[in-house]
Amino acid sequence: MEEPEIGRTVVANGIRTNYLEAGSGEPVILIHGSGPGVTAYANWRLTLPALGARLRALAPDMVGFGHTERPPGQRYGVEVWADQILGFMDALSLPRASLVGNSFGGAIALRVAARHPDRVHRLVLMGSAGVPFPITPGLDAVWGYEPSLEAMRRLLDIFAYSRELVTDELAEVRYRASIRPGFQESFRAMFPAPRQRWVDALVTPEEELKALPHRTLLVHGRDDRVIPLETSLRLLHLIEDSRLHVFGRCGHWTQIEHAAEFNRLVLEFLTDD
Repeated sequence: MEEPEIGRTVVANGIRTNYLEAGSGEPVILIHGSGPGVTAYANWRLTLPALGARLRALAPDMVGFGHTERPPGQRYGVEVWADQILGFMDALSLPRASLVGNSFGGAIALRVAARHPDRVHRLVLMGSAGVPFPITPGLDAVWGYEPSLEAMRRLLDIFAYSRELVTDELAEVRYRASIRPGFQESFRAMFPAPRQRWVDALVTPEEELKALPHRTLLVHGRDDRVIPLETSLRLLHLIEDSRLHVFGRCGHWTQIEHAAEFNRLVLEFLTDD
């Protein structure tokens, strides 16, 4: 049976990395969030085909997630993930790419852009971490997930504004994904309590954010219970060439809850000369 979550494999900074690809043209790398059982496919299944219409859209599974290799004793942290993105670009001979970062993926995109500005064209940051904020009960619940169908249902209620998206079928699929061999073990190792320190560890210093030269699109759900809207307002203040789009009646899944409008917005931003 074909598994849409499994794509091609490349060695990125020493890590065998699973990634999905759509389209051709200027490269854009989509960096997923940090939910339990998450994969590039789960985050970007509605986004890849839309961006692939005009761009070369690439979505890797970050180490510790999805179908990327989990080396024994692997340490996790924003520098590790940033180095994986740079290694991914090197392996595919991409001197520069735009980055789309979702939540924790936004913090990774910011770190790559701040430390290696010449490697990044444009930035799209969705419900992004990367600046200080008091951990929300929602994020604490996400990072503290222990596998059960009921626990996954509760998390999906936190992620999405509309209960229409939170079906029993989706909960079952995401729960099954979270208990695949190795998935929960690596996830549990990343964000042990107390979890405020992991929010803080994703922060890029303000002086580095102020120095970012990149054209940046910030996207946030007004009703996000995982990453507060205030983080994007702070990034809007810090990043000189930035603009912010806020979706009402939207939680943490802007790319799923408002897929068609999100795809139009991002594609126009990335291709507008």
